[in-house]
Amino acid sequence: MKIESITIENFKVFKKAMVKNLPKMAVFLGTNGSGKSTFFDIFGFLGDALQNNITIALNRRGGFQEVISRGCDINKDFIKFEIKFRNRVDENETTPVITYYLEIGFEQGKAYISHELLKYRRGQYGAPWHFLDFSKGEGNAIINEEEYGNEGAKAVRRKQKVTSPDILAIKGLGQFEEFKAISTFRNLLEKWYISNFKIENGRNFSDTGISGHLSVNGDNLAQVTKYMYDYHKDLFDKILEKLPRRITGINKVDAKETEDGRIILKFQDKNFQDPFIARYVSDGTIKMFAYMILLHDPEPHPLLCIEEPENFLHPDLLLQLCEEIREYSEKGGQVFVSSHSPDFVNGLTLGELFFLVKENGYTIIKSAKDDDLLKDLAKENRLGWLWRNGYIKGANIS
Repeated sequence: MKIESITIENFKVFKKAMVKNLPKMAVFLGTNGSGKSTFFDIFGFLGDALQNNITIALNRRGGFQEVISRGCDINKDFIKFEIKFRNRVDENETTPVITYYLEIGFEQGKAYISHELLKYRRGQYGAPWHFLDFSKGEGNAIINEEEYGNEGAKAVRRKQKVTSPDILAIKGLGQFEEFKAISTFRNLLEKWYISNFKIENGRNFSDTGISGHLSVNGDNLAQVTKYMYDYHKDLFDKILEKLPRRITGINKVDAKETEDGRIILKFQDKNFQDPFIARYVSDGTIKMFAYMILLHDPEPHPLLCIEEPENFLHPDLLLQLCEEIREYSEKGGQVFVSSHSPDFVNGLTLGELFFLVKENGYTIIKSAKDDDLLKDLAKENRLGWLWRNGYIKGANIS
C-alpha cells in the first residue's frame, strides 16, 4: 500500500492544505510550530477514532473546539480529510487509486461523522464504485467487491448501521474479509507507527520474553533484539555486518539473558576483550542500533513516521541513516520523516523533499520539485546546503 495524496481542511493549523505525489520516502521541513507533528498526528487521530470513536479522538486533543482551525464556526464548518492510496502488490502493477474521505461535524454539543466515503474506479473512465458511503451512522457498503472491474458488473449494496454517529464505519466493516478495500485502509490505521524513541528506555534491563516489533518509545529494545536473533538470524546478521560502518569501534551486539531472568544488551568494542552493557555506551550508539532494529523489521509497518531522527547522532551518520530509511521504504513500508538537519536533507532527492510554510496564520505544504529555482540549483548543489543557505523559501525562520 502507498499513500498518493492527502488533503486536510480545518484540522488545527491546516485550514486547507494538500500534498500530492507522495513518494515511498517523504521528508518534511518546517520551522517550529509550522505543523510537522500535527501532520503526522492525522494518522494518530484516525487511529484513535478507529480504536475508539471520533469523540474520544477529539477529546484527547482538547475537544472539537481545539482541533478545528481557528476562525471556523464550530456549528457550520467541518473537519475534513481525503486520503488517496493504492494497493500495490507488485511495483510494476498498476492498481486503481482508492479514495477515503471523512467529514466531521459538531452539533448540539456532540461530534458526529457527517460523511464517510471509500471509493475507487478501475481505469480513467466509468463511474467509481462507492464501496462504503455513510452519514451519521447509516449507509451502504458494497458486498460484491470481487466482481469490480468485470464487464457488465453492477454493484450490490447492503444497508448498514453503526451504533453511534461518531463511530467510523470502517471500524466494523473492516473486520470482514468480504470488504477488502475497507480492510486495507483499516490495516494502515491499525499498524501505522510513529517513532518516539527514548534513549533512557534503550538502556533499561527488560523482562524476559520476546517482542516482534519495537515499541514507540523503545523500552523493549533488548526483547526485540533477542527476537531478531532467535527467529530472523539472517536480518540480525545483516545488522551486525553494518554496525562497524554505522557505529565507530563497535563490531558486535548480543542480547543475553541473566540469571535473574532479564535480558541485557552487550556491545563489543573490537579494541577490548570484554563487552559492555547498553547503559554504558553513548546515546548515539543506542539510538543508531535502535534505528537499525526498527528499519530491519521483518514485517514493515505500512506507514512509518520518524520525527527528527538526527537527535543524538553525529552529522556524519545522517547520510547513512537516510539511506537505511530509503531501503526500508523500498521493501514495502512508506516512510514520512520530519527533520531540522541539513546533513540529513543532503541525502535526499528533489522528489522526496517537502516543506511546510505558514501563510496568513495557516500552514500549506509545498513540494521541492515544484520549485523551478530549486530544480536548477539542485543539479549542482545538495538540498541540505540549499536549505541552510535560504534557497527553500518559507522553510527557515527568516
